[in-house]
Amino acid sequence: MTISVLLADDQHLVRAGFRSLLKRDRGIEVVGEASTGDEAVRTARAVRPDVVLMDIRMPGLDGIEATRRIVAELPECRVVILTTFETDEYVFAALAAGASGFLTKEVEPEGLRHAVRVVAAGEALLSPSVTRRVVTQFANRPAAAPGGRRLEVLTAREREVVALVATGLSNEDIARRLVISPLTAKTHITRAIAKLGVRDRVQLVIVAYEEGLAGQ
Repeated sequence: MTISVLLADDQHLVRAGFRSLLKRDRGIEVVGEASTGDEAVRTARAVRPDVVLMDIRMPGLDGIEATRRIVAELPECRVVILTTFETDEYVFAALAAGASGFLTKEVEPEGLRHAVRVVAAGEALLSPSVTRRVVTQFANRPAAAPGGRRLEVLTAREREVVALVATGLSNEDIARRLVISPLTAKTHITRAIAKLGVRDRVQLVIVAYEEGLAGQ
């Protein structure tokens, strides 16, 4: 099955570079390009891509709002944010808007193709180191009160696992911490995602912080 991709970036050379890298994978097809957020939304509606590679800073409608609109209208579409993360203060907002992860524009060719395959399969593109960087966006936000009512649907073990996910631990790290198998850790995460009605691991981290579970 071919994965369809929409490229949204205001720099033509960036889009051309990504298109060239992706076309080397026979299982990936670039079905559209956009240079603005508005154009990204319109093109996504027209071609219904599996994955959108979305720049944050574009003329007019920015990548954050474009992501929010695309995810709302096309829930099966996965958006990956393109960013220079160390200097971009908008990454968390984009993830909260429904993005399934992010890539730096310096990503290696195989890293780009791998990212497309990962998010197209329904997984979140969020490594432990990335998680820790993303959640630092909460540093200047008022602390949430522990035990949010949204988390009442989780079992004690699921809450424990979600709290560890929010610290940036991988399934393997969580398994070692709780003395369980990685598969069991993954099962707890999958159930928590389903119970909370979130899209993926990224959104799970966000809920954990918003509900005051992280950092307990």
